[in-house]
Amino acid sequence: MLRLGAGLVALGAVAGYLTVQYVTGGGGSPGCRVVSASGGAASYAFTPEQAVNAATIAAVGTGRNLPERAVTIALATALQESGLRNIDHGDRDSLGLFQQRPSQGWGTPRQIMDPTYAAGAFYQHLVKVPGYTGLPLTVAAQRVQRSGYPEAYAKHESDASLLAAALTGRSAATLTCGGRKDTRPGAGPDGVRAALVRDFGRDAFEVAGAEVGDRAAATSSPAGSRAGEAPHSSDSPGSSDGSKSAASVTPRGSADAGGRTVTVPVAEAGPDGRAGQRSARERGWQLAHWAVANASALHIERVSYAGREWVAGTTDGRWRGAAGSGSGSAPDSGSTSGAGSGRDGDAVRIVAGQ
Repeated sequence: MLRLGAGLVALGAVAGYLTVQYVTGGGGSPGCRVVSASGGAASYAFTPEQAVNAATIAAVGTGRNLPERAVTIALATALQESGLRNIDHGDRDSLGLFQQRPSQGWGTPRQIMDPTYAAGAFYQHLVKVPGYTGLPLTVAAQRVQRSGYPEAYAKHESDASLLAAALTGRSAATLTCGGRKDTRPGAGPDGVRAALVRDFGRDAFEVAGAEVGDRAAATSSPAGSRAGEAPHSSDSPGSSDGSKSAASVTPRGSADAGGRTVTVPVAEAGPDGRAGQRSARERGWQLAHWAVANASALHIERVSYAGREWVAGTTDGRWRGAAGSGSGSAPDSGSTSGAGSGRDGDAVRIVAGQ
């Protein structure tokens, strides 16, 4: 009887814990997940920290007009080298997402610890590899990294492919983050704008047709840089514009009555071709997925695009039909039915927390 009673107490405690987790959406930080757009069973679960870094890597790659394959190679490399975490240690003097070494000419420690710079440095070397898009991922990554374990990159290829498809915008409504809504004070819409410029550069707003402000963003503030990281300079591998650094400008976006909505217009490639061959739909979903990936760090409450909407604080964090759009919820399988076309002229709307 004692054993039975103890077992019932333990079972009740577990049931209570699971109920609380379900109601609150889990712990203090949401978990993120990306699924296949084809409706298959493939999926990858990751943390908000990893989501932010993965989104930055993808943004830097597409900002350089590089193909999705380049982003896949970069993400697989970072998964192997650091687990997509911006770590300040490693073998010998290796640092950061890609474990780049100052002693081998990758940059200063401060530069390497800036994810935007580190991603730019990786791509700068990758594009020098002849025919890298047609090489096995392990070969392409090894030509850049010169790792002692070159075959290790292969085990991350499927996860990196899922991430790249979502974070370049090719697959719609496939990246989600769920869990309890963060109630701490956030950086607000200015922080969202500065982070967009940091990752995408001025081109993200100039090609989209939005006006870019001339006022400088304070690079030492949470809105302009991440804690412990250096904003990249205009001549760094992470910069997509030679005239001004991404940390030195802040785009102006339209705002709602409460002043918390950042609206980013989405357009096809500009006349100078700076947006490459990517469609408005891909560009829109990249921005939308970027916002969800950064939701925990920037305290983003809501993201909407092409008739779909993601809302922080829901248990599963799935994309659903926006009010008045007539769309249903996106299945967990990753199907993007009803995800919207993302036509030229649409906009991504990001609501920042208080």
